Amino acid sequence: MPEHRPTDNSPRHPWRTPLLLTEFIALAVLVGSMALLGNIANDGTRLNTAWLAIPALASLLVFVSFIGLMYLRWVAAAQANRETRHKVVFALLTLTLLGVWVFGIARTWLSIG
Repeated sequence: MPEHRPTDNSPRHPWRTPLLLTEFIALAVLVGSMALLGNIANDGTRLNTAWLAIPALASLLVFVSFIGLMYLRWVAAAQANRETRHKVVFALLTLTLLGVWVFGIARTWLSIG
């Protein structure tokens, strides 16, 4: 029996593809840089803390693109009568996610120094 899929005739948002590409490319850079930094640390070589900017920026890009995709899914697609509520909840979620990122990066930098 064929699977029934609802048809969605709404056009895709123009930011969806760039956000997806950014998220996955930044995730690949993050994983690659973490593996590279792990190998350098295992060799006993002294690691310059400036190299930590690469995974930090990559993780920020992952977070920002993830937040952008959530915005498109939750707020941009919301009905007009619920849009304000969605924006408030989304703003709180965004502040929380970015706050956790800042806290993690700050703790990492302070533990190295």
